[in-house]
Amino acid sequence: MKNTSRKFPLRTALVVPFVVQIVAAVSLVSYLSFRSGEQAVTDLANQLMAEVSNRTDQHLTDYLSLPHRINQINIDAIETELLNLENFDRAGRYFWKQVQAFNNVGFISYGLADGRYIGAGKYLPAEGVIIEEVSARTNGDLATYAVNKQGDRGKVLRRINVKKVTPDQGVPAWYIQAAKAGKPTWTSVYSVDPLNFMAVEAVRPIYAKNGKILGVIGVDLQLSNITNFLRDLNISSSGRVFVIERDGQLIANSSSQPSFGKVNGKTQRFSALSINDPLIQRTAQTLKNRFSSFQAIRDRQSLSFQIQGKSYFVLVHPWQDLFGLNWLIVTVVPESDFMGQINAHTRTTIGLCVVALMMALLIGILTAGWITRPIELITEASEDMADGNLKQYVKHSRLVELDKLGNSFNRMAGQLKELFETLEYKVKERTAELASANDEIISLNERLKEDNLRMAAELDIVRQMQQMILPNAEELKIEGLDIAAYMEAADEVGGDYYDVLNTDGVVTLGIGDVTGHGLESGILMLMAQTAVRTLKEIRETDPVRFLDALNRTLYKNVQRMNSDKSLTLAILNYSEGWVSISGQHEETIIVRNGGLVERIDTMDLGFPIALDDDIAEFISHISIELQLGDGLVLYTDGIPEAKDIKKKQYGVEQMCEVISQNWDLSAGEIKQAVIDDVRRHIGTQKVFDDITLLVVKRTQLGVEKNSPPQAAALV
Repeated sequence: MKNTSRKFPLRTALVVPFVVQIVAAVSLVSYLSFRSGEQAVTDLANQLMAEVSNRTDQHLTDYLSLPHRINQINIDAIETELLNLENFDRAGRYFWKQVQAFNNVGFISYGLADGRYIGAGKYLPAEGVIIEEVSARTNGDLATYAVNKQGDRGKVLRRINVKKVTPDQGVPAWYIQAAKAGKPTWTSVYSVDPLNFMAVEAVRPIYAKNGKILGVIGVDLQLSNITNFLRDLNISSSGRVFVIERDGQLIANSSSQPSFGKVNGKTQRFSALSINDPLIQRTAQTLKNRFSSFQAIRDRQSLSFQIQGKSYFVLVHPWQDLFGLNWLIVTVVPESDFMGQINAHTRTTIGLCVVALMMALLIGILTAGWITRPIELITEASEDMADGNLKQYVKHSRLVELDKLGNSFNRMAGQLKELFETLEYKVKERTAELASANDEIISLNERLKEDNLRMAAELDIVRQMQQMILPNAEELKIEGLDIAAYMEAADEVGGDYYDVLNTDGVVTLGIGDVTGHGLESGILMLMAQTAVRTLKEIRETDPVRFLDALNRTLYKNVQRMNSDKSLTLAILNYSEGWVSISGQHEETIIVRNGGLVERIDTMDLGFPIALDDDIAEFISHISIELQLGDGLVLYTDGIPEAKDIKKKQYGVEQMCEVISQNWDLSAGEIKQAVIDDVRRHIGTQKVFDDITLLVVKRTQLGVEKNSPPQAAALV
């Protein structure tokens, strides 16, 4: 049948996938570059805004805490009589020294309850001349002394004598606000119209011991200092940072637009919603629309908005101090400030990818031709051979693999020519070799069968030995006790161990589980039984010496066997209604008359046997009294870890429930109830581990009646 499927030249098959991979790689790189650029813009903007916001927060905290610290210093000076406000001349000079010491302080003042007032300060007029001023008011007369710091130092430029003022006119607003608050606080932002600047004053009332107000001390700060700090932050080329009160009135901003100005001869503050800066105005409007009011902003918030298709990132940071200021620090950064570099990077990446694509395409075409030419020569020679011309030879290639292919083809062509010439002889020779190989295979199969039979016989012997040393039915008949046992190996030779020994009125119960299955596990089980029997026969009653001697014996045998096998082993000694438990194994189940189950954890009673040469320090034991009708159940992990077809384990809880429900029956019936329930749980699933169960019930006084006195020492 003719193959009509479309065929492609080898060169095309090599070049096309190569080009597709390069194009896919370039597209992926471009996409990832674009996405990473977007993420980088967002991360960088957030990082910048967080840094600006944190620095502004710290600056406000430091700058605005200074006046309150100065107030505290002056109060301490008054209380310690270092400052006497009755001497206005000395008090004025004291305040003036403080103003000179603290560059950021604009004015320090003190007003008394009787209307007297004194203050000192410096202001920065519009023309940039620093004016130093000391004011004093006594008995309704206000005098102001101003000195031009950049002119003749110490020369009085002007003195203003103000006529007497009424009490209402003489008490300043900051005094009234502090007295009303009754604690350190801030005044409202106020203006000094002649000098065209805004300020806020930290005020604090001073009280006599009888609680009567003596006066108010205050320190004011100019808001222009905050503006200067914001402008020095070097935020992005067109970003903004501004501070507003909760009503939207500007405190300061980083733009060239002032936060306050002269309107009809009066200095007025601007709202962030009406300032002549579109970015600040739109940002404030966005915040108000998003949160309904500036008062609703309680936590730091990040958001974004667009103006005429341009994206902006915004971070609003609530700031407040301990004295009543509650402002918002708002940072806004245009995405375009960062996109220029990102876009340039993306264009560079795409350009490099395109150049790499063109170079890769050229290299791919040249490489494909270099690879396919030797293959084409081999193809042509093969077609000639198919036409009957067996004398063929292809030239060597500089590519190692293709050179090997060419050499192989040349050898094949020579061998094929030779084969055609001596075919009959070769057939006879190969037939003889196959016959010889077949005889050898048959011989190996026979030897393998013999080895399997011998190994099966050895395993059968070990299995029989295990069965032979298990307690027989007569040994389980002990007066006063009802005992039933069950053991089933998962393989031909199991690794589980149990024993019941009655020596001098002491009934010893042993149960263990060797790691793994098979011949080694079975032999270690036999050694354990022999060691336990030997120690019982020599009347070793101390649980520590008993298990330590048994461990050292088995450890040395395991080392001699060059094996890594070990086993868990619990030894229980019963005498006179008491049972002593020692050794580490699965939990020991104590069942009280009526079916109440107690689970004894043996983890701290011993250590795995044959794992270490000295385990004496890990061995301990506990003693438990068994009343008539009480008993115990021992088992290996093959029961709780038995799995059904859904890999669900049988579990200790299920076993305890079956034991409790059937405890009024005989030990044999209890054993059979547990085994039947385990079989029901397993169902058709294969048994993967050995199963061993030992049930003991105390029925009456029996074996302990003839116990020698030393038997009690085992408990």
